[in-house]
Amino acid sequence: MSDAVKVKESMRAKVQRLAWASEVANSLKKEIDGLQASGSMIIPLEPGGWWHQYVCPQHHTELLFDPSVADAMQFHCPHGCMVEGAEYRGAWLVYKHQLLARIALQAAAVYAGLRDYAYAELSKQLIVAYAAQFPLYPVHPDAQPWMLKGRAFHQALTESIWSTTLIRAYVLLLDEGVVFSSDEQHKVDTFLHLLEQSMRAYRGILIHERNNAENNYTAWLNASLACVYAARGERHELEALVEAEGGFRHHLSIGVKPDQLEFEGSTYYHVFVLRAYMIFAEMAKRCDRDLYACEGSLGQSMRGMVEALVELADDQGVLPALHDGPMERLPYAREIAEVVELGLSHYAVEGLEPILREAYRQMGSADGSRCGLEALLYGATASIAIPSEALTKSRGSKLWPASGFVVGRQVDNPLSFLVDFGEHGGAHGHLDKLHLTLMHKDQTLTPDFGVVPYGSTLRPWFGETASHNTVSLGGKSQAEHTGLCMHFEQTEASTYAWLQSDAAYEGCRLNRHLLLTSDWLLDWFEVTLLSEDLQSIEWWMHPMVDPLSEELKELSFADKVQYPPIHIQPNLPDLPIVGRFFPEASNVSMKYVLMHGVQIHQTALMLPDQELLTVRTPGHSIDSSVPLTALLHRQSSKQASFIHVYRIGAGAMLGLIAKDHIGITADGRTTTVQLLPEKGLLIV
Repeated sequence: MSDAVKVKESMRAKVQRLAWASEVANSLKKEIDGLQASGSMIIPLEPGGWWHQYVCPQHHTELLFDPSVADAMQFHCPHGCMVEGAEYRGAWLVYKHQLLARIALQAAAVYAGLRDYAYAELSKQLIVAYAAQFPLYPVHPDAQPWMLKGRAFHQALTESIWSTTLIRAYVLLLDEGVVFSSDEQHKVDTFLHLLEQSMRAYRGILIHERNNAENNYTAWLNASLACVYAARGERHELEALVEAEGGFRHHLSIGVKPDQLEFEGSTYYHVFVLRAYMIFAEMAKRCDRDLYACEGSLGQSMRGMVEALVELADDQGVLPALHDGPMERLPYAREIAEVVELGLSHYAVEGLEPILREAYRQMGSADGSRCGLEALLYGATASIAIPSEALTKSRGSKLWPASGFVVGRQVDNPLSFLVDFGEHGGAHGHLDKLHLTLMHKDQTLTPDFGVVPYGSTLRPWFGETASHNTVSLGGKSQAEHTGLCMHFEQTEASTYAWLQSDAAYEGCRLNRHLLLTSDWLLDWFEVTLLSEDLQSIEWWMHPMVDPLSEELKELSFADKVQYPPIHIQPNLPDLPIVGRFFPEASNVSMKYVLMHGVQIHQTALMLPDQELLTVRTPGHSIDSSVPLTALLHRQSSKQASFIHVYRIGAGAMLGLIAKDHIGITADGRTTTVQLLPEKGLLIV
């Protein structure tokens, strides 16, 4: 039996066998009917621009996109702004073109599942219309100089992604026995030929002219070409692309670290590249080549990349927004759902269910059950309920030595942590070494905020050191560099990670020690300057909810004159200091109230010449116009120790026993911790 027949039977059988699949197929059918009734299913004759410019210049939020609108010249943000301009129009066109390609695939899937030929005809009409228009789009004259220029879009990258959606719709129709007339087929063939020429040319530029084969672009150019070859049944060409320089296997070897994370250290681009790999593998399977078990030269694999998502996610299934990428965005949620569904069906990886349910929640499912096109196309199981054994099974800690991340987890403690100490990440990296993400099993308290769309003027803020939970000097950001993991150990009693950076600032060494027990998390951050000059050493923390403390006093206007705002760089707004903690003793106690009433208590040890302040900052990358309150623990010195402890239920007390000894008292019990230069933290 051919793979095509298997696909056809599987889609029909899925809808007949699984109640959720029938429900989703009919929901997708209803969505298409509504769009057809709105008259919005005509492809634009203009090429798309750059989607990152679809962002409000005032609020820095992504502008709204209504799928039922046939054409638009005015664009609205969630806060009520209306903007006009060629760059917004071009970005809107990207959304429109991507939507119509998606509808082509959605209509093909509805036909495959429900056997209503009207949806096959709609899918075919959209495919042929784009195939006829594609030669008429120019090689984009308005693309920015750094871009590889596309026809239907500013970027060849966007074009490659869009093309895979169209071609997947085309091959699904072929699998279902839909016939294209000779004229229609000629248009499709011309489209495939031009697309192949473009993708081959762009690969040559990236791989040979720019010597940048590891770029995430390459994975998508490969995926687009794989779709072309599979659509035309060109097995030899696809096989050659698997083994070529910059091809599937080579890109897996150079674009993914040996510890299975994409080389830029970005969760978003990890999913982005993994999705391209899976599309390539899907097309290769059509040519009788199984790539699902393919490995790179150092053991990199798609399975390993899927397993890495399980280790990175918090207990709610939310993936951290490491380096560039959105914290939450509908198209991203769809991408996560696709790769996780495929991960479940091809690898049966344990622990994916929370990630999948969270993706579907972001896609609009109130309870996290399956919804949308990704579910119908790729979902294979009866449900995505989290197994009862998984609810009681605790994940252990994890070190990614090549990528430079460490996650600390401990049985019986709902708190956990993630630290970034690895490579900068290139164009998508942040100046954030030793950044701490503090998580509770119900909600992450101090996430990495990711980044707003690149067209926003506020984008630079999200890459600066001061926007992360780490240390800066004098308001200046760290240099691009790579930190070190000096020690990592997990025992039944505790998890300990010692991370170091000696290249963030000239003549400066940063050491962050994190000790997680079943009762608390200790964060001991040591800063040593080798120069003779005093520096303002700034320890930053950006919680998602405001700190509550009786010791926190709002600063008056006169006080604020004494506390000038923090200056980051000329193109970014200054950060006003809005409050100061006035402890009665050496401890500052505060708490954070999370969802479901959970309280995280934080205690800061206040050493001589230190002050703890609150600072108003831009919000997170979902909506940066809603400000947040950051903590700034600082000291002007050549050496500083910032010591904090976190605990659930009630706070702990910190006491300085000696310069390198502290006592942590909780529930009447005191634990003594010593910091030794060569050994790190020890419980004594």
